[in-house]
Amino acid sequence: MKEGAEYYKHVDEVTSNIDAWRGKRLQVHGNVVDGSIEQAKGTLLYRFKIESRPPRPPAVMAATYTGLVPDTFKSGAEVVAKGSLTADNQLSVVPDGIMAKCPSKYEADKQQKPGVAQKM
Repeated sequence: MKEGAEYYKHVDEVTSNIDAWRGKRLQVHGNVVDGSIEQAKGTLLYRFKIESRPPRPPAVMAATYTGLVPDTFKSGAEVVAKGSLTADNQLSVVPDGIMAKCPSKYEADKQQKPGVAQKM
């Protein structure tokens, strides 16, 4: 692939051969692990985990991001995160590198209960 290209991969594809992907520009597709989003107090620094879901093989990877996140970025959200792998196998997401899918109206009705606050 030519220089400057980005690879679009699922979480399990990256974690199954992590050394091959280190240093390359990636777009990693998965879902935010429930309860994994942490924000450093008073900053825009986020740590979270992304997982693959069936029918993909199970896999999880950690990610870090600094910046504003989309309103749709929350536990369980389907995401594509752009970045590269660090020496400790985390995805370092680039500025504006998080795209979160809007859940359908019907999925939201099933998953969210009115008046229940999300922990961060």
